[in-house]
Amino acid sequence: MNFSNEYQSKAHKYTEVIFGDGQTFKAGTVSTLADKNAVGYVLKYFEKRDIRKRRAENERLAKGVEGVKSTTGQHPGGVVVLPNGEDIYSFTPVQHPANKDTDIVTTHFDYHKIDANLLKLDILGHLDPTMIKRLEDLTGINATEIPLDDKDVMSLFQSTKALGITPDDIMGTPLGTLGIPEFGTDFAMQMLVEAKPQYFTDLVRIAGLAHGTDVWLGNAQDLILSGTATITEAICTRDDIMVYLIHKGLDPAESFTIMERVRKGVVAKGKCDEWPTYKQHMQEHGVPDWYIGSCEKIKYMFPKAHAAAYVMMAWRVAYCKINYPLAYYAAFFSIRAGGFDYEKCCLGKARCEQEIKYYKSQSDLSATDKDILIALRLCQEMYARGFEFLPMDLYQSDSRYFKIVDGKLLPPFNVISGMGDKAAEQLQIAASQGKFLSQDEIRDRGKVSQTILDKMIELGIVKDLPKSNQLSLSDFFNI
Repeated sequence: MNFSNEYQSKAHKYTEVIFGDGQTFKAGTVSTLADKNAVGYVLKYFEKRDIRKRRAENERLAKGVEGVKSTTGQHPGGVVVLPNGEDIYSFTPVQHPANKDTDIVTTHFDYHKIDANLLKLDILGHLDPTMIKRLEDLTGINATEIPLDDKDVMSLFQSTKALGITPDDIMGTPLGTLGIPEFGTDFAMQMLVEAKPQYFTDLVRIAGLAHGTDVWLGNAQDLILSGTATITEAICTRDDIMVYLIHKGLDPAESFTIMERVRKGVVAKGKCDEWPTYKQHMQEHGVPDWYIGSCEKIKYMFPKAHAAAYVMMAWRVAYCKINYPLAYYAAFFSIRAGGFDYEKCCLGKARCEQEIKYYKSQSDLSATDKDILIALRLCQEMYARGFEFLPMDLYQSDSRYFKIVDGKLLPPFNVISGMGDKAAEQLQIAASQGKFLSQDEIRDRGKVSQTILDKMIELGIVKDLPKSNQLSLSDFFNI
């Protein structure tokens, strides 16, 4: 189950209300030594003792260390439910995470070791519900009432026309899906270009392909590009296999079993002893060879209902991107653009495109750099659509959310490079309590570091303020 990341902790707490106090526990995890770390431990041991061993001996000893427990943790969304009348100690010891003084209690054993005996709920934190809620707050619409057959929204997955721009306006990006969940990456957009979706159901199939393993690359992609199959014929989600085989006349129970063997990768790994029999039955019922070959490559498949839920969220966000552009960009930059930097993004289109060219010219981008590039590309798109940012305002800007003011976006404090959410919140609280009389007062009352203050002065956010509250004769005589 996916909940808003801001609500996830409350959802976890609510399981105690549903099942009873003391009946739910966070799912514990056990991290073990990987092969490289194990080799490092062995080398370090001999290095400290000034002993030299051959490589083969180091690797032999490392095999003995490999898989040993290194640390414990907790699953980000897993909650283990204890049946009524049972004692948790019949299944596993429990502990506080890292022995910290907290009310969170986790299973001491790795949840994989006990999930066959105890129910585990996956209550995950997700940004999409947070984004939808923010869009509802900004626009006043009910997201569940957004039509799922809007032609303009569908066109966004085919071109940039619905945004009123061309690919040339955004450095060749072919579609309007930048910043749309599931479809905003270059990889996903290339899938859309090659698969040519025409209907909502096609998007569900593409989402299934994107989340599977060995389902698209070297498999469905080749079949579609060669003209052997279309997006509606290729295997995209696990349900497709069972439904198709039943339609072909195979026994429903056997169709289900084949689906399970394929979607778990048992067939691809050569561990399905019955596969020759299943294959023969499929051929006897007219299943084409390309379909059977596709089954033999799949290592993991996504469920169709899960893909449909993701696409519904993406569709609603896309609807707002077309019909409520400022609300969309305000929500995206506030919630999803972790790499947003005021200096790089908000100082005009020319500066934004200069930064994009720089990052695209780099051969190896870090995860942080990739986040910055995503934010920059969305800013470029926003500029191309005719929208702009207002200069950050010391008294009007929020600590973390972009505001819509006079048809423009007002950036929050936390997009200043180096300023975290807590520091931004402290500055906003101080600004709401009254005007600052000097730069020193911003630093002291607003709890802003000198480095951040210098950056705010450089960017023109702080201006026309004396350095100190102390007056000198030169202030009176304007010397």
